[in-house]
Amino acid sequence: MTSPWKAEQIPLLTGRRFLITGANSGIGFAAALKLARKDAELILACRDVRKGEAALGRIREEAPGVRAEVAALDLASLASVREFAARELERQRPLHVLINNAGVMAVPRRTLTADGFEMQFGTNVLGHFALTGLLWPAIRQAEASSAEAPRIVTIASIAHKRTHLELEDLQSERSYSPMRAYQQSKLGNLMLALEMGRRLLARGSRIRSVAAHPGIAETALFRTEERSALARTLRVAIGHAIGIFLNDEAEGALPTLYAATSPEAESGGYYGPQQFGETRGDTVGPAKIARHALDETLAAKLWKRCSELTGVDFA
Repeated sequence: MTSPWKAEQIPLLTGRRFLITGANSGIGFAAALKLARKDAELILACRDVRKGEAALGRIREEAPGVRAEVAALDLASLASVREFAARELERQRPLHVLINNAGVMAVPRRTLTADGFEMQFGTNVLGHFALTGLLWPAIRQAEASSAEAPRIVTIASIAHKRTHLELEDLQSERSYSPMRAYQQSKLGNLMLALEMGRRLLARGSRIRSVAAHPGIAETALFRTEERSALARTLRVAIGHAIGIFLNDEAEGALPTLYAATSPEAESGGYYGPQQFGETRGDTVGPAKIARHALDETLAAKLWKRCSELTGVDFA
């Protein structure tokens, strides 16, 4: 990129369908709002439909006439993921861009999903892996019918650099640390996005797998309900400090928007803010990938394990 990329450079998106998980708040909401202003058709996939409808109301105030809907999706339940995907496929419509954005962060105690997975790995990694695979026919439909290459955008994190993948303890059963479990989930997200890119390249597909991270941004992750009032107060305070000194939600959404819409975003690429060690800024560019995240053998094993755990395979 020869000059800083801005959201104003997003092309007109008429006729293109975008599905964003966790679109009711944070980066997902900020991205949805920008895409709505460019005439994209939106599906706001949210666990809490009431909050999703409220978010859609705010989007309609800013982008009158937007074509958008709210759909119930709980990534911590494979049954919910399957029901959502089945409803979407019944419509027989192409899906041009899937933004795997939703996530949970630093759950204070080891908690399980409806399927018995550790909450952060189960939601952030397995839920999105299953969703992507189950929606694959709609993405392939877009590949066949659209001049623009479809994209799967995976939201990772600079936190991936701070841990290594424990393939034999993905569920943090041996020991549990809230932040380490989050870091491992984000490492898993990035490794799977890169592995998807390699698989798509090998088969000559036009579908792009692009990863992005927001730096450190004030999002709903810093406003999650906690059991402890002190923990809740500290997390809110940290979130406000980040909003003052680092990225707000709109700035944090720029790498996501770049990955989802820019012609320069390459399959297998990873993008993020460029200032202050990739923690903030309104300039988007290639992000640094930790060496251990580039282990192709381990990534292939992780893919196989996720397929086994979810009963879903694709690409």
